[in-house]
Formats: sequence, structure tokens, C-alpha cells
Amino acid sequence: MAEPLTYDLQAQVATITLDRSATMNSLDTTTKDALLDAVRRAAVDLDVRCVVLTGNGRAFSVGQDLREHIELLGSRSQEEVWSTVDKHYAPIALTLATMEKPVIAAINGVAAGAGLSIALACDLRIAADTAGFNTAFTGVALSCDTGASWTLPRLIGSGKALELLLTPRTLDAVEAMQLGIVNQLVPADDLMATAHGLAARLAAGPTLAYACVKQSVAYAATHPLDEALAFESRMMARTGGSVDHHNAVTSFVAKQKPTFEGR
Repeated sequence: MAEPLTYDLQAQVATITLDRSATMNSLDTTTKDALLDAVRRAAVDLDVRCVVLTGNGRAFSVGQDLREHIELLGSRSQEEVWSTVDKHYAPIALTLATMEKPVIAAINGVAAGAGLSIALACDLRIAADTAGFNTAFTGVALSCDTGASWTLPRLIGSGKALELLLTPRTLDAVEAMQLGIVNQLVPADDLMATAHGLAARLAAGPTLAYACVKQSVAYAATHPLDEALAFESRMMARTGGSVDHHNAVTSFVAKQKPTFEGR
């Protein structure tokens, strides 16, 4: 049986590619297990300084494999069927959103349901001009998962997020860009070169500072201003004592380009 994804590490960039193109990279149990293992691997690997997540073929991912899902509904208990939310989808989203390194979603095609949610959990999204986006969940009478209720409103506002969740439709790449779902739109043939170019730039940057920025933004989303300011202060102290900061200041004074070690 072919592996459901590939994991490639080059120049401190880990590229995770969903590779079930015949099913538009739908997420069966094997794929969900592999994806969770892959993102956790990237999160703890000190040789990884940036992550690119993409898909092979016409889709980034269309979300849950409904063929497998139908089989499970007929053969397993409800509790067992829906345990995948806590076992797979939630930890995948949490790992992507909280790992202490930047994560880029290179959206090569359709991103729907949990596939879209996974892209939303990444820090930055670069999309091919042929990509499409659909929340999809209520179309099959389901609520949303994989963090969509948290990420989508923060990107585009609660009103528009509710519209897309309650009345799902496929957005083309231009509308997704206009709404703020996508950070950058490129010709399909340029997608991976663009994503890896950005990844290389980030991997060479102050990854500890990036981690603290990610944490500060996430913290501020759920805390009042005074607490957010206090958290910022802690992150400034953490980065201010770093090797990277001292190297950057020294290089600035010497009018040299700084190098960053991520510590």
C-alpha cells in the first residue's frame, strides 16, 4: 500500500505532501494518523525551522474520506466513529497552530471541510490561482472541526465566517484572497517555488522570535489588553535574552547582515 503522504526535509524546511491524489487527498484513518505523526515530528525536530504543507494532484485536501466514514457509521459505535475529532483533527490543528516555527500551507487545489480547516490552522497560506475553498461541513449536516470555529472568524470576521459555515459554497482563489483567507495568490505553476522561497527566508530568520510572535497573537485573541501587554512583556524578555537578538544588534551596529540560530 502506498504511503498517504511524503515527508521531505531539505535546507531546514520540512515539506509534508498529502499524496492520495486519486481521492483528492481525502483523510482516511491511515492518512490522519500519518499527518498527525508528520506534524508532530516537524514540531520537535530541531533541524526543522519552517514547515510547508501541501497536497499532490488536484486537491490540497477535501477533508474526511466519506467512503470510509460511511463504512464506519455502519460498523462502529457513534462514540468510536467521532473519536477521530479528539484523536486526529484537534491535535493536528493544535500542533500546526502552536509549533514554535512557521507553517506555510501551499494550497494547490481544492481545500474543503477539514482540509480547509487544516490550511486555516497554518500560519500563512499561499494558494494557486486554480484553488477552491469550501467549509463543506453543514452540507453533510455536521458542525465544524479542526479549529475552523476559531481560525476562520479571526481571519475574516465572525459574520462572514458564519455565512460560509452555515451556507457553504466554493470560493475561487480570488475571492478567498479578497476575504483574507489567503495571504498570497500565485499561478499554479509557481506555487511550490513561491512557497519554498518564503520557507527558505523564514528558515533563515529568527525562529525563536517567530515562535514568540505566534504565541503572543494567539494569547491576545482570548485575553484583555492588560493581560496581552503582560504576555508581550514576557515574550520580549525571552527574545531579548536570546543569542539571535544579540547577534542582530551587533550586526546592525557593524552594518553587517545578521545570522540567526533560533535561540
